[in-house]
Amino acid sequence: MPELLVELFSEEIPARMQRKAAEDLKKAVTNALVDAGLVYEGAKAFVTPRRLALTVTGLPARSPDTREERKGPRVGSPQQAIDGFLKAAGLGSIDEAKIETDPKKGEFYVAHIEKQGAEATDILATLLPKVITGFDWPKSMQWGNGGLTWVRPLRAITATFGTDNDEPVVIPFKSNTVASGQTTFGHRFLAPDAIWVKRFDDYVQALEKAKVVLDIDRRKEIIRADADNLAFAQGLSVIHDEGLLEEVAGLVEWPVVMMGSFDPAFLEVPEEVIIATIRANQKCFCLRDSSGKLAPFFIITSNQVAADGGKTIVAGNERVIRARLSDARFFYQTDLVLPLEHGLPKLEESVFHAKLGTQFQRVERLVKLSGEIAPKVGANPELAKRAAMLAKADLTTGMVGEFPELQGIMGRYYALAQGEPLAIANAIADHYKPLGPTDLVPGEPVAIAVALADKLDTLKGFWSIDEKPTGSRDPFALRRAALGVIRIVTDNNLRFPLEVEPDLLSFFHDRLKVTLRDAGARHDLVDAVIGKDSNDMLEITERVEALSKLLGSEDGKNLLAGYKRAANILAAEEKKDGKGFSAPVDPALLSLAEEAALAEAIASVDVAVAAKVGANDYQGAITALGTLRQPVDRFFEAVLVNDPDAAIRANRLSLLSKLRDTMRQVADFSKVAG
Repeated sequence: MPELLVELFSEEIPARMQRKAAEDLKKAVTNALVDAGLVYEGAKAFVTPRRLALTVTGLPARSPDTREERKGPRVGSPQQAIDGFLKAAGLGSIDEAKIETDPKKGEFYVAHIEKQGAEATDILATLLPKVITGFDWPKSMQWGNGGLTWVRPLRAITATFGTDNDEPVVIPFKSNTVASGQTTFGHRFLAPDAIWVKRFDDYVQALEKAKVVLDIDRRKEIIRADADNLAFAQGLSVIHDEGLLEEVAGLVEWPVVMMGSFDPAFLEVPEEVIIATIRANQKCFCLRDSSGKLAPFFIITSNQVAADGGKTIVAGNERVIRARLSDARFFYQTDLVLPLEHGLPKLEESVFHAKLGTQFQRVERLVKLSGEIAPKVGANPELAKRAAMLAKADLTTGMVGEFPELQGIMGRYYALAQGEPLAIANAIADHYKPLGPTDLVPGEPVAIAVALADKLDTLKGFWSIDEKPTGSRDPFALRRAALGVIRIVTDNNLRFPLEVEPDLLSFFHDRLKVTLRDAGARHDLVDAVIGKDSNDMLEITERVEALSKLLGSEDGKNLLAGYKRAANILAAEEKKDGKGFSAPVDPALLSLAEEAALAEAIASVDVAVAAKVGANDYQGAITALGTLRQPVDRFFEAVLVNDPDAAIRANRLSLLSKLRDTMRQVADFSKVAG
């Protein structure tokens, strides 16, 4: 079957936009193909700094003929309804419709619409320019007389269609001033001449000869492997950075990896500063020596095969990096002169949020809140308050002004340099954590106190001004803040009830549900243990784990079945009588051994479960519940709940009510599936 090849050749596409653009192109074209009746076998998109490419295989030569039956209004309907039907069905008059009869609805109009298929080339010639015109770039520019809005000026369009055995045809269309054809171009410097292509296989081969690696993931692997090999030969190892690797692979079409060096004297500057400087300014990877220390070397990825083996390229990068590291060292040494707290007044000039005040006002809230949280997490309140006071001070430093991603990290270095206790310095660095699902949470008490204060102040503040996440929109990263609180509490096994308003507590519940479900917990078990007032995230987590263990056993499954039976009986009787059965169980009315045994077991287990729950021992509480399995089974085997004697019946229903209440101390079993 025929194959489609499309390439949009342009000036350099920003690296950060490339991968998504390739996927967007594939999605736009394939969706349009399916809508047009051209079902394909496979599609794959590619991207380099200067081209978006797409191959679609297994396309039919033409779309199939179709026959559609469209039901219209009833005979005798108002003319407006009939006119709407005619327009939608593409009919000239109502005489072109047929009348059919339905036993219930009577006579109504039906249009039988037959559409002839179209040649794939004609369909493609229509849809491809629409895809280009409607392409959604994060940022774009308008260029040329045709007024096309595109990320960068388009220089050539390749669009061919055909089988392996036939000469492919060019899909004829024009976008702006650029007409489609079969001509693309190789590497800008190494092989800039025009390349005539027919189909995808020879296109890839021709590009490779012209020093273009089409697949971004292959370029990444080349860079990664060559960098590792080059470092290994020098007894070093690359500090891998997936984000930087993705960006560098988007800057080159023919990756050539080299190694440069810098003056070891710069290693007196914190390594995070060196890495950030080299990464941000030159897009280079840093290296470590065999002991794990930062080495005075870096990896460059060039887009050139230099005649001198890369000496000039390396020297140019070394010269720029030397200047950048000199600047960084100046910032660092200048920042060290003044104690951190001297920067606090400058925070009064920095607005945190128009409705929530300045950064300085926020620091004042953090100091108060950290002092309140500290005793609850085993931290020294005075150390926590001091750490909170200094936590944002490095935002006023020259280094953080240059590299905002180093906030907290630089604060730690400056705090240690001015003699602050290690607990305070670590809290300054760690209070932003966790920054993502793979990031570690703070583990020291003072850092925990400040981190919780930071996130809770953010959440409470934005809730108070009604700036809550909506849908996928979360400009203030409030979901991340809530997940951070949950992870800090649960990872550190902290009993830390959240004192927040009901709506914010519900938001925490939603975040916790996502976390637990991602960890493999059953959604019904999560719902069973979370009540509207459940404010202890660790308690909820432990209850879910304990309940999951119980219901994974035969005793648990049978006990759940017994609970469901009891609950169903109670629900039916409570609905019938319009009242509950909360009266104490009367031992004198327990005439059968099985009901007496169940009453005794419930009384014992109820006390045990209450004690275990009070001691936060949910596994112990669940284990105690598990002992009810046999007396519950025997009760339902031998006892008729709805006894003819009204008093006995009410007493037995009270017994089942007590069973339900006892089990609800741990979870709402009515929400558990099964």
